[in-house]
Amino acid sequence: MSAGGSSVAVYGLSTEGYRIASSIAIKGSKVSLIDESVRMAISLKPDIARTYPNVSSLIEDEPLLDLEPIDVAVSNASYVYFAPRVRKVGPDVKSDVTSKFKDAIKALKRGASVVYMLPTGVGGNNENIALIEHMTGMSVDKDVSYYYLPMSTFTSASSETLIGSVKSKQDNHLSKMLHDPDTRRKLIFVDVNSAELAHVIKTLSHYSGMASILEICKKAADSNIGSELMQGTFADLYIDDVTGGLYDLRIIGSSLDGTGPLMYLVNGSIKGIEGYVKYLIDQIRATLKKRDLKASRTKVAIAWTLDQHEMRGDKIELLSSLETKVKDYIGDVERHQGPTFDLYHTDKTTVVIACSKADYEKVVSKNMANQDFIVMKANPLCETL
Repeated sequence: MSAGGSSVAVYGLSTEGYRIASSIAIKGSKVSLIDESVRMAISLKPDIARTYPNVSSLIEDEPLLDLEPIDVAVSNASYVYFAPRVRKVGPDVKSDVTSKFKDAIKALKRGASVVYMLPTGVGGNNENIALIEHMTGMSVDKDVSYYYLPMSTFTSASSETLIGSVKSKQDNHLSKMLHDPDTRRKLIFVDVNSAELAHVIKTLSHYSGMASILEICKKAADSNIGSELMQGTFADLYIDDVTGGLYDLRIIGSSLDGTGPLMYLVNGSIKGIEGYVKYLIDQIRATLKKRDLKASRTKVAIAWTLDQHEMRGDKIELLSSLETKVKDYIGDVERHQGPTFDLYHTDKTTVVIACSKADYEKVVSKNMANQDFIVMKANPLCETL
């Protein structure tokens, strides 16, 4: 059965937003994809969605598309998906998201449904519902519907997807729009507060575990202990794998009052992940000292291929932080990303930091014959080749 017949607005020219928008467009619905940076909506037709597999290819090719103002797209939509890119961090992140959410809902029509796709922390959905009612003068559940569907990389492997709604309200049309025959993931409607807390539990469980691994592996200075640890799954756990949820952790932290075990878990996880960058720099220093290399005669190449359009900006932020901290020690630093990795000849010794498994494999396969550089895996033990 087709999911067509409803007009849909997706707020956010993000990877996740485009993925949802293109999937719905192909199923037959009229879709407007809102670019929040220029405050315009583009009409996403099925042929365009099939032609461009991701938002990067769409932006790079810049095809001619029909445009309309945000308010027109939202006022005509039966479903409004909120999936913006978030680039601010720290105390400003919540106000930035709230500002965008106000922009997305102010022209909401009676009978429409809002699908919120960012994590909210504890109590965040109640704040969103109150904001909708204040901005529109309509009642959530009676005049408009609200759904909570936080997009997350670490929950994507689950066989079930929880969709939060007021009073566990079911929406078969929404289920058809979100159904993915490739994953066969089961969609389950639960109370919005239950879905909210379930995401908090998954986030804290996942990242407290990640932070524990990073902290414990620092203790494995002995090479024999390190090699034994790396026989497990830690060898393929790179900085790319552990940083995608910093936004979720910060949002949870900002939603908690005072101190307590939950706040300790949040702050400990954040510090463990951010502290890994310092540990990585320390390992570079130790490697140079061990090999009797001078910082002034060394160049660092950071190999980290990032999605510039994903909703969360955690990895982009951490890459900038890593680059800055390396430059404090070694002045010659450059970034490498994309399908190829090419090192240009230099009279300096090059240290390559591989920040993901894919980047590591790319570096090694392309340059293994070159003996003038050192490869360091940005994994828990910072293995050096």
